[in-house]
Amino acid sequence: MPAPKAQKKSKKPAPAEPELPPPTNGKGKTAKTDGTATPPVVAEAEKRRLDTRTLIAGASWTGKLPQTLFNEHVQKQATWQKPDYSVRQTPDGFTGAVTLRRKDPKTQEVTVLPPIMPPRPYMEEKGAQPSAVEARHFAATYALFRVCNMKNMAMALPPQYRDLWKGDFEQLKKEAVAQGNGYLYEADPFQAVKHRDDNRRTKEKERAEREKKREAEVKQAQVSVSMDGQVRKLDKGWSKAPKVEMGVKTRRDVEFMVRSQGVWNPYGVQLDGGHKKKIREKLTKYGFRPSHVEEAMEMCGSQEECIEWLLIHLPEDDVPAWALPENYLAGLALGASDLAREGKIKRLCAAGYSRDVCVEVLDGCGGSEAQAAFGLQSRLLGIASQDLRSDNAEDSHGNELWQEEQATLEAIFIDRYSIRKSICSVELEVRTPNKSMITVRARPSKDYPRSLPAVSVETSLPAYIKLSILRQALVHAQQNLLGEIMLFNILDWLEQEIPRIIEQPDPLRTIANATSVAVDTSVKPTTARSRPKRHPRPIVWSAHTPTSKRIQQDWTNKQKSADQMKMLKVRQNLPAWKLRDRIVASVSVNQVTIISGETGSGKSTQSVQFVLDDLIGQGYGEHANIICTQPRRISAIGLADRVADERCGRVGDEVGYTIRGESKQKAGTTKITFVTTGVLLRRLQTSGGSAQDVVDSLADVSHVVIDEVHERSLDTDFLLVLIRNVLKMRKDLKLILMSATLDAQVFERYFSGVSSVGKVEIEGRTHPVNDIYRTQLVNMLGYGFGIGEDDDDASEPDSGIPDDWSMAGNRSAPRKEKPRKQYTQIGHDGHNIDYDMICQVVQHIDRELGGEEGGILIFLPGTMEIDRTIRALGSVQNLHALPLHAGLQSAEQRRVFAKPPRGLRKVVAATNVAETSITIDDIVAVIDTGRVKETSFDPANNMVRLTETWASRAACKQRRGRAGRVRAGKCYKLYTENQESKMAERPEPEIRRVPLEQLCLSVKAMGVTNVPAFLASALTPPESLSVSGALDLLGRVGALDQNELTALGRHMSMIPADLRCSKLMVYGAAFGCLDACLTIAATLTVKSPFVAPQAKRDEAKASKASFGGGNGDLLCDLRAFEQWSERRSQGEPTSMLRRWCDGNFLNNQTLFDIASTRSQYVSSLQEIGFVPHGRTPETYNRNNQNEGLLRSLIAGAFQPQLARIDFPDAKYKASAAGAVAINPEAHTIKYFSQENGRVFVHPSSTIFDAQGFPGNSAFMSFFAKMATSKIFIRDLTPCNVYSLLMFGGKIEIDEQGRGLLVDGWLRLKGWARIGVLVSRMRMMLDEVLARKVDEPGLEMSETEIVKLVSRMVAFDGLDR
Repeated sequence: MPAPKAQKKSKKPAPAEPELPPPTNGKGKTAKTDGTATPPVVAEAEKRRLDTRTLIAGASWTGKLPQTLFNEHVQKQATWQKPDYSVRQTPDGFTGAVTLRRKDPKTQEVTVLPPIMPPRPYMEEKGAQPSAVEARHFAATYALFRVCNMKNMAMALPPQYRDLWKGDFEQLKKEAVAQGNGYLYEADPFQAVKHRDDNRRTKEKERAEREKKREAEVKQAQVSVSMDGQVRKLDKGWSKAPKVEMGVKTRRDVEFMVRSQGVWNPYGVQLDGGHKKKIREKLTKYGFRPSHVEEAMEMCGSQEECIEWLLIHLPEDDVPAWALPENYLAGLALGASDLAREGKIKRLCAAGYSRDVCVEVLDGCGGSEAQAAFGLQSRLLGIASQDLRSDNAEDSHGNELWQEEQATLEAIFIDRYSIRKSICSVELEVRTPNKSMITVRARPSKDYPRSLPAVSVETSLPAYIKLSILRQALVHAQQNLLGEIMLFNILDWLEQEIPRIIEQPDPLRTIANATSVAVDTSVKPTTARSRPKRHPRPIVWSAHTPTSKRIQQDWTNKQKSADQMKMLKVRQNLPAWKLRDRIVASVSVNQVTIISGETGSGKSTQSVQFVLDDLIGQGYGEHANIICTQPRRISAIGLADRVADERCGRVGDEVGYTIRGESKQKAGTTKITFVTTGVLLRRLQTSGGSAQDVVDSLADVSHVVIDEVHERSLDTDFLLVLIRNVLKMRKDLKLILMSATLDAQVFERYFSGVSSVGKVEIEGRTHPVNDIYRTQLVNMLGYGFGIGEDDDDASEPDSGIPDDWSMAGNRSAPRKEKPRKQYTQIGHDGHNIDYDMICQVVQHIDRELGGEEGGILIFLPGTMEIDRTIRALGSVQNLHALPLHAGLQSAEQRRVFAKPPRGLRKVVAATNVAETSITIDDIVAVIDTGRVKETSFDPANNMVRLTETWASRAACKQRRGRAGRVRAGKCYKLYTENQESKMAERPEPEIRRVPLEQLCLSVKAMGVTNVPAFLASALTPPESLSVSGALDLLGRVGALDQNELTALGRHMSMIPADLRCSKLMVYGAAFGCLDACLTIAATLTVKSPFVAPQAKRDEAKASKASFGGGNGDLLCDLRAFEQWSERRSQGEPTSMLRRWCDGNFLNNQTLFDIASTRSQYVSSLQEIGFVPHGRTPETYNRNNQNEGLLRSLIAGAFQPQLARIDFPDAKYKASAAGAVAINPEAHTIKYFSQENGRVFVHPSSTIFDAQGFPGNSAFMSFFAKMATSKIFIRDLTPCNVYSLLMFGGKIEIDEQGRGLLVDGWLRLKGWARIGVLVSRMRMMLDEVLARKVDEPGLEMSETEIVKLVSRMVAFDGLDR
């Protein structure tokens, strides 16, 4: 025998009586006092010596035992059989269970329940008993609890079992109920099991029915009814298309607004007979009635508009099947809780009135069905409904005439007549075309027959026909039958006229008041109002006016001053001074003068002064007003400073400047104004919208000077076309073109057809410049092994740059640095810039100059290269490194002109802004990388590529000239002579390599009808494909409609920003989220404030995502800026602000740049009157936190830059509440754009890992598209279906009845009527924008249309 096991503590309460067995270890082994255990067989033998009562309940217990109590309970149940007890011995002791049986007295079928015992976990832990007897009683106690737990039987049990009843067993019941198994503890276990099985079978049946229904819906969704009535199977694209729905209340509000305020045929198109015939045949084939088509053609100007008009005005029961939603049921009210009210509405609707109208009128009558019937009838007849308040028809039983007439009608119609509660009903003999019965019901009015009774015609005819029959019958009675009993005459008239009315029903507009809660105004087009534009007073050339004499005298006196004489000597040393008289003579004789001059000749600073001095000397100083354009802000500011100094004056007096967001000039005082080209263009664009307005806008300008015309920027070429047209109409206006290169013949040919052209060529004054090419540099610096001229063919200029910088937009974005490839040619890494070599060249120049003064100018392709160069130069001592590019603020740009701190050498790292126009006087050495970044546009796939490429030889010549301004200099060229020989002679004009949408919009805003013809007259015409593509895009973004400028387009044309940014700002002001949209637009113009260090990319991405809440990249940028701005406004110290930025991976300087750009945009909106000056009203920003609305506006602004989200088939997991859909993995979600097919989310986007999107988003808007190994989309914002419908491209109804087609490619499954309603809402929104042009003080966000659109896009068309 094995050694006995150690004693364990019993898990059962031991009986209190002393004669009970000795303590056990809970596993059927009696514990000995010495700690050893007695085997189970011995223990069982010992227990047999005790009687059962003593063993179970103790010697003092006089009550019944558990098994007895349970057996008695079973005996009381008539159909239950004697319970069976089963005991099983386990290693831990004995366990028992009870089996119940029930015999059906009728069928004699015996039902056996599963053994009753506690759950297995409980049995394993506490259920084992020391003996078989105890196990049976334990099982009986638990079985008794199962069927009698609702009774207080615990007191009838022995103490230890009483404790189990109140303790463990109660807990087991609670757990079972929580798990949905409460049926186990019901009084009748047989009935409980039956109910459970029945419920299970019912659920399985319901589940099968749901599955069957789902399969039927899927099958139904895969077919469609086309406009010509044919049933077709849906292709995969349509079957997976998002579904568009509109809530009942929302649809009611939209229909009310469209019917009451909508405009039809806004351009007043008149359809001729041929067009009408085609439309009539087509729409009749589509299922519309000919009479309705005729009515629609009276109101509309195209087939598409006719369909829209019909779908809005036709009652729903007469709409063709292809235009109805799935599972459509007319007049169905779901979830009606007031059955009495619903019955009234149903009876009122039977006459043909729409449910919405019945509900409105019934509620207006306080629930009185009788008053509502008269109110509806008055509405149908278009008369005042005063009876709604005074009618008391329920008391008309005593009306003798009515009672007399009823007796007569009953005698005439016999079985076809009936009456109930004073409402009589008569069945007519005439039938509908499909042989349906027609019933006429009538109830008396208060003063019948002096007023009409309330009549209804009820049959299976369409609602509008029933209303037509009723209206004509009532009109007949009103005109001929008042004052006499009339029901029989009305019935007789109906018998005769119903067939005619069915064939020729009333026009829909006649019964519109009864079919819609809105009053159908059927608005015809109105002539657009326009405010007269105030233009400057024209110049009247008269010499020696008092003002001219004063100016002449002041000028004469100034020439005698010592400062002026000293400055005059400096000017006389310039090459331009020698040609002073020739320049003045050419300008006087010719309308156009072309001045060519090398860098440093003084053409930019001196020519305008020569002309002004000549005018002052001749006595025309009052009329002198010279505008000189510059391609860049820094050029305008620098030249204004220089010329003001040379004339011993201050900037803002005689000489001034105007750039975007900054101006220093005085009207009447400033005679020379330097402006950026864009500023002058803006003056012409906002002149009023016609060719004459453009001319009048320059009425007070005497001379227009266009500098750096050789750069051929888009703005410059556009300005040349406009000025060329103005010169034809203003012969006194003088144009001066200034170019740094000798290509005057091109401009001479362009202007010679309209004006006389003079030419002046100025020789340069530059000192000799020595060219040092890369080959010499390598040998000179000992930078590597010598290389020959022929070794660089692999790097010729025409070889392509990797397309890391392709994008659909102009926003630059940092690209990921790739590992640098090692080349055998030391110091040259393919097309990449060698920053180590730049550092060594700078050090070489610094050593060579020694103690001599002089700065170094480095030409680089972009801001990223500038930043990297300055960082690389940080390790070199004695240098004062400064950046120079167009993105810097004016104050930062001016720093390059100042002298460096003592002991430091100035090094300027610049883009091509330093090639011309500006002069940094102390530059003695130039380092030219030969690289430039240019945009190129491929109209075939709508891709803009910002590409780093080789500069032209003309540009390199300009760069070289910067080194010889003050002394003989050197130009260090980081390319070989062979590479230089392969460079283009001059850059291609920008008009042929950039998108033309903004240009075309500006041209349209000036009143030009034929944009392609206008642009064909440019100096270098753009490709016709680019022009047509730009016009098409303007139509898709909503700026043009049928070649006419929309109100949205007019606003966009006046904002000097990217097309998409200007659109976003217009939407922001209109929808009450101006600040948010301004910030997003400024961020897109500058760049995202977030930075992503290579070593912490994942951490940086997570930080960015924490700001946006899954709403996309741009809202992350927005919320980060808002927090930064809030901290800044609260006066947080700069050091703390920087630490906060660093901790959140934000660039503090970029945030400042965004704030500055944002301020400029605010000024632009204020200038055009779109936003009031001063403090912005609260209504302009009340929706700044409405993220659903913001996402929609962003998507609308970026249209058509939209990708369709293709979700994988849904997968589900089981849960207590049923099957729950599982979010798909991010890599299984696909995106598709129109031009490129499948596109991919850029890894830097916060959307990259997204498994779902907010607000039922089905589409993804993007600002930039990049082509590398794949086509990536960036700056992403998810949006819902209504964002697409309200702000997307043209909405079309699919002819095969499959749904709606938006922008020609995006499919939506839904009711055609929804698409029509949204189209009309868009037109009404444009009307509000048009009002804003005429009423600058209009707060659009407070208009009903804007509020309704905001609600629709925020809640995806559903009721909230």
